[in-house]
Amino acid sequence: MRIAVMGAGAVGGYFGAKLAAAAHEVTFIARGAHLEAMRSRGLTVESSQRDLHIRDSQFISDPNEAGAVDLILFCVKSYDTTEAAKTMAPLIGEKTQILSLQNGVDNVDKISRLWGNNRTLAGIVYIGAALARPGVIKHSTGGRIVFGELAGAVCEATKSVEQTLQSAEITCELSNEMRKVQWRKLLWNAPFCAISCLTRATVKDIIDSDSLRALALDCMEEVTAAAKTQGIDLEPALVDETLIFSKGLGDFKPSMLQDLEAGKPLEYEAFNGIVIDILRRAGKISPTNQVFYGTLKYLDERIRRQNRS
Repeated sequence: MRIAVMGAGAVGGYFGAKLAAAAHEVTFIARGAHLEAMRSRGLTVESSQRDLHIRDSQFISDPNEAGAVDLILFCVKSYDTTEAAKTMAPLIGEKTQILSLQNGVDNVDKISRLWGNNRTLAGIVYIGAALARPGVIKHSTGGRIVFGELAGAVCEATKSVEQTLQSAEITCELSNEMRKVQWRKLLWNAPFCAISCLTRATVKDIIDSDSLRALALDCMEEVTAAAKTQGIDLEPALVDETLIFSKGLGDFKPSMLQDLEAGKPLEYEAFNGIVIDILRRAGKISPTNQVFYGTLKYLDERIRRQNRS
């Protein structure tokens, strides 16, 4: 299968490397020093499961350099979704499927407005991976994808994507409740990404701290309320499951803390801003997420100023 990875960072690079190692024709689309390193030395994945070194794939910055593909793994940061999706025209053929592997609950809607519901799939990843240095991804844990059609059906094209992922030994699961799956992930991302950035704390630090864990629970309560206004019921047991899951992550640094330490923009709009906006439209307040949002916006603006100077 011909596959393109839009945004070949830690997540896209990891899954793309697995697919390339399984003899699929994979084009990696990236930028900056990471792209240059892959062009000169290939893409390396360091993992306790299995190290990979991909050299024969195409590494490009412009989708115009590639032709139409069968599958696009869409892995760009949430704030780049619309602009990146607009550039995909050269990759889109009659039967091309787009699988979003992004954080947040509304990215797939942005993609489908441009390219159609019939070819756009929502996906959530559970993985510990980071860009150790340009051209090298460090994989620490996980690697599971839950995906499906937002309408809840499972067509033959979607089953074909499942078979492709399985052929690369990627653990995956089809779901007919992807909206709920996305909100369940936000139940973790909204508190743990924000708190880790604001305190430089690992997941273990947050779980072990009474005060930080209480903040996380306050945030989860607001996420649950926002989900309910969208017709999504996040049962109280899911909060307990989220805390139990977090305990198993140990000293893991959430993706947004990794971005902060690397001097990259932050996904606070997708994690906290959307909760504020949804509850505001419902006539409700979200004090915890508002504090997170305001302080993260300050950090993000400072990063962007430093990057421009």
